[in-house]
Amino acid sequence: QLQLVESGGGLVQPGGSLRLSCVASGLTLDYYAIGWFRQAPGKEREGVSCISRSGGSTMYADSVKGRFILSRDNAKNMVYLQMNSLKPEDTAVYYCAAGLSVALDPSYFAHWGQGTQVTVSS
Repeated sequence: QLQLVESGGGLVQPGGSLRLSCVASGLTLDYYAIGWFRQAPGKEREGVSCISRSGGSTMYADSVKGRFILSRDNAKNMVYLQMNSLKPEDTAVYYCAAGLSVALDPSYFAHWGQGTQVTVSS
């Protein structure tokens, strides 16, 4: 079955940048739309961004639009989330997920990684 592993999280100051990666194994990633989600303590899981199978279309939450960029390299079974101009409100555990449709609703995604912590603090 499809396995997803996130990496690249860490501590960054406000205004800084961070690049998250998601690598797939078991199945080829190009069969799936890939989304990034985040969950802060005490809050519901929130859709951040999603990219189509071919990478031809993307979707972003209003809170990150213009700051985050989602891309994929299907030949490497990799997806990347470039996060710029980071804010303390971006602090959360970030998850990579695979589904069959481009969406920001976590219920559309059946395969999930373990998450990587992103902390934005001065």
